[in-house]
Amino acid sequence: MRTRARLADQRRTLGQRGEELAARYLTRHGMRVLQRNWRCRDGEIDILARQDRTLVVVEVKTRAGRRFGTPLEAVDETKRARLRALGYRWARDHGCSARIRVDVVGILVLPGNQWFLRHQRGVA
Repeated sequence: MRTRARLADQRRTLGQRGEELAARYLTRHGMRVLQRNWRCRDGEIDILARQDRTLVVVEVKTRAGRRFGTPLEAVDETKRARLRALGYRWARDHGCSARIRVDVVGILVLPGNQWFLRHQRGVA
């Protein structure tokens, strides 16, 4: 049981590090991070950002290795549609009338602590 808990902690830590890296990347590329880890009963948005007049809903997927596919492959059509709906909900709740775009930031961590980031814009 301790091993399972330790693995869950490691995954959570990896995910948090990935989200931090993604937020810094987005900021360096002209976006303003508005909120992180926004939750409602229908789901969660990892990062909400603003780029010009666009509200950007960002899903961050961090993976240690390729055993289960790439991080970007983990965000399927159903997940992208849910993220778009969550983006509209956030916008409505916050009085935001901006155009909404869904992006995915995939982060792959390989042996030797090599981190690779890929940003896919406008997936939904």
